[in-house]
Amino acid sequence: MDAATLSDAQCMDRALAMGESVRGTTAPNPWVGCVVVSAENPAQLFEGATAAPGGPHAEITALARAGEGPARGSTLFTTLEPCAHHGRTPPCTDAIIAAGVARVVIGVEDPDPAVAGQGIAALRAAGIAVTVGTAADAVTEQLAPYLKHRTTGQPWVVLKLAASLDGRTAAPDGTSRWITGEEARRDVHRLRARSDAVLVGAGTVRADDPELTVRLGDGPAPRQPLRVVLGTVPPGARVQPALELSGPLGEVLSELGRRGVLQLLVEGGASVAHAFHAAGLVDRYVIYLAPALFGGDDGRPLFAGPGAGTIADMWRGRLVSVEQLGEDLRVEVAA
Repeated sequence: MDAATLSDAQCMDRALAMGESVRGTTAPNPWVGCVVVSAENPAQLFEGATAAPGGPHAEITALARAGEGPARGSTLFTTLEPCAHHGRTPPCTDAIIAAGVARVVIGVEDPDPAVAGQGIAALRAAGIAVTVGTAADAVTEQLAPYLKHRTTGQPWVVLKLAASLDGRTAAPDGTSRWITGEEARRDVHRLRARSDAVLVGAGTVRADDPELTVRLGDGPAPRQPLRVVLGTVPPGARVQPALELSGPLGEVLSELGRRGVLQLLVEGGASVAHAFHAAGLVDRYVIYLAPALFGGDDGRPLFAGPGAGTIADMWRGRLVSVEQLGEDLRVEVAA
C-alpha cells in the first residue's frame, strides 16, 4: 500500500505494531509505538518504540529517525499520550514541540497521575492540533496491563491452565508431563517472556520443581521474569532465586505492583488457580487444551476448591481467541 494514502487508523496500526515489537522489555514503562509522517512527503514513515527503562521513549526515537526536515510540519501518531514531566528521561512533549510537529494523533490518554491529560494540554497550548481516540479499543487491549497498573496499583493477572478435553490436569497418581505438545509449550515460554513475573504455589514447587524461566531457543537471551512463590521455597529448588510472598492475594498483587510488575502470569497449581479465580482477581485466562481424555472423574481438576453451587452462579467470560497450536488448542478468555 502506498504510504501516501494511509489513513489515521492505518498509521496507528503501524504504531501498534511497533509497540508490540517491544512488549515484555519496557516495564515498568508502557510498550508504546510511534510513527512520524512527513508533511512534504507522506510516503516517508519514521517509526519508533519505547526502549528499556532509562532509554528513549517511542516519540523521541521516531523523531530522531525523521530528522529536523521531515519532522517539521509532520503528523505524529503515538499509541499513548506523550509524557509532559521529567522522569528517567525529559518530557516527550518538549521534543515534539521543538521539532515543529503540526499534529499529534493519540490512541489513549495516559492514566498515570504524572501525565493524566497534561501531555495533551501542553501540546494544544503550543498550537499543535491533537486528536485523541484513534484505534482506542486496540490500544487499550495492547496496553491493558499498563493501564490497570497505573489505575489500581496492581498488575494485570493472566491465569495459564493446561488440561485434557475433559478438564483434567494430571492423572490420579499426580503424573502430568506432558499433557500438551511442543508447540503449546513453546507458546507458554512466549507468554512468560511478555510477563514481568511468574507465580506458583509452594506445593507446585515441591511437586514439580519447575524453573519458571523463559527458554525460547535461538536468538538473544530473553529477559527473565521475576519468579514468585506463594509460601516457602524448599531448599535447593530450581525456582531459586525467587520472591517468597504470603498473605491475602490482594496484598500480594499490591506488593508486586509496587515492584513495577505490570503483567503477572499465574501458572498454578490447582489450589492457587482456584484462589485467584474465586477472588475475581484474574483478568485473562489462557487455557491450553490437548486432544486427550482421562476418561473418568478421578483425575486432577483445573481448580481445587468449591465451585458454583448452581448454574445461575456459573462464571462466564468473553471469548477472545481460539488458536490451534500443533495438535492442541489455545483458548483465551477475558474476565
